[in-house]
Amino acid sequence: MKRTFLMLSTALYLTAGTAWAQDATYIQIEAQPSLKRAEDRLRDYASYLADVNGFALGGGWYGIALGPYSPDDAAARLRRLRADGQVPRDSYVEEADQYGQQFWPIGATGADSQAVVASEEAPETPVVETAPAEVAEPTPEPVIEEPDETPRQARASEAELTREERADLQIALQWAGFYNGAIDAAFGRGTRNSMAAWQEANNFEVTGVLTTRQRAELKRQYNAVLDGLGMGLVTDARAGIAVDMPTAKVAFEKYESPFAHYSATDDLGARVLLISQPGDRDTLFGLYEIMQTLEIVPLDGQRERSRDGFLLVGENSKIISHTEVALKDGNIKGFTLIWPVNDEERRSRVLAMMQSSFVTSDAVLDPAATSGDGQGVDLLSGLRIRTPRESVSGFYVDGRGHVLTASNAVQDCGRITLDGNTEADVVSVDPSLGVALLSPKSALAPRVFAEFRTDVPRLQSEVAVAGYSYGGVLSGPTMTFGTLADVKGLSGEDTLKRLALASLPGDAGGPVVDAGGAVVGMMLPREVGARSLPDEVSFAAKASALETLMSGAGVQFRTTDAGGAIAPEDLTEATTAMTVLVSCWD
Repeated sequence: MKRTFLMLSTALYLTAGTAWAQDATYIQIEAQPSLKRAEDRLRDYASYLADVNGFALGGGWYGIALGPYSPDDAAARLRRLRADGQVPRDSYVEEADQYGQQFWPIGATGADSQAVVASEEAPETPVVETAPAEVAEPTPEPVIEEPDETPRQARASEAELTREERADLQIALQWAGFYNGAIDAAFGRGTRNSMAAWQEANNFEVTGVLTTRQRAELKRQYNAVLDGLGMGLVTDARAGIAVDMPTAKVAFEKYESPFAHYSATDDLGARVLLISQPGDRDTLFGLYEIMQTLEIVPLDGQRERSRDGFLLVGENSKIISHTEVALKDGNIKGFTLIWPVNDEERRSRVLAMMQSSFVTSDAVLDPAATSGDGQGVDLLSGLRIRTPRESVSGFYVDGRGHVLTASNAVQDCGRITLDGNTEADVVSVDPSLGVALLSPKSALAPRVFAEFRTDVPRLQSEVAVAGYSYGGVLSGPTMTFGTLADVKGLSGEDTLKRLALASLPGDAGGPVVDAGGAVVGMMLPREVGARSLPDEVSFAAKASALETLMSGAGVQFRTTDAGGAIAPEDLTEATTAMTVLVSCWD
């Protein structure tokens, strides 16, 4: 369904004498008594805000204003800027005709004109309000700096602050390291002492009462952490979302429903996802579960789900991600911020600005919206599904769910899983043999587990290995058949058997069975190195060596004497039933 969207056209600088738009308004944020001071403050604001202008106000004063905007847009933007602490709390909306000659940006001679235009179609790419480019500094007029407020005047201007503005000052003082009390908006002895300490550290007269100029400087310092991020409002009409983003660090890449991807533009590696789709509570809950399978949502972190929304926080050694999603009026909207670890100050500030600026419209992404390159067995809507570092095979050795597997596959794992669900711990390892014994963290009762053959099979007898040959790509294990070539290794190792069997990497850790289904060994990984062996040469750890490892760990296992052959289908069913996928996760 077509919808009408409002978007701001590129600002047009008017020449002197051109009439300003009748509804053009500005956000007046600061006034300075000297041109030099005004230009310094303009450069500060322009480093993290868009649409920054400088005007002569008369009487030797110079104003700093944002705009122009329509009256409604100006009021809405002012609310967001105040909430984010990016402008002084006493900023206000002002009519264009209250300003005199414009001196910033260079070349502008009147108030900028921004037309509000309507489009029957949502724009193909999001609209981004970015900060203006750097311009050459004008030659400053020789103006004598006027004195700051007296303590009495400072107290008078301070008395006009709202409770929220007073709390914001305490937050800024706390950030600067001068205040460690409660954020209660009460300027008691602790707050006054912190103000005095800040004044002293910044070469101001120490009075314990901040002047209007000093409060602005404190806020400027507080917001300096955002320098270089290009925080600006991004309006994604197709997703029906407008939100402040670090536009110098992320840029729109593609739509892969239900996500609008904003990818990293430099080595910081920050990313943003806008989440937009139609749906109900079942859709919301499904998205909650699906997102936890993605690499961008690490396993460690906060998980909260309510009837109409959810919060996901994930952190690992590389990234921390924050996802907020809500269901309202049949639309699911939210965002994900992905940021590198060890940059918490900037991340928390960016996140707070995104949270306070986030607004939505009725538009949602078409569920069919796709770039065409976001599909794959390991991709979901252009996002990589969390996959293990390595997956091999293992097999149950008792009724409590203990598992034998290849030891090299479970070294230095952040997490080990059995069949992708049950977590397990390494309880014993024989590095010379290449075998590890795992114990499940939660109770398991496998239907089938190994019976180990006590005698030595005859040479050239038939054997088979069950394993996840392709590392879990297939839904179940496969059987590979061969023969017993020797009862020792190539160098005479009496703990190994040599098999005439073409194994694959994923078969490592799988049970090697005889024709009757008794376990005669465990498949070992193929050697990688200078020595190259024929494909049909594989090695298995002997059952007797496996029994020694299990006995040392206190595991009770079953044994059996040599028996006759069973039907191939029965052999396959019994052997694959005891085989388990062992995965190592970072």
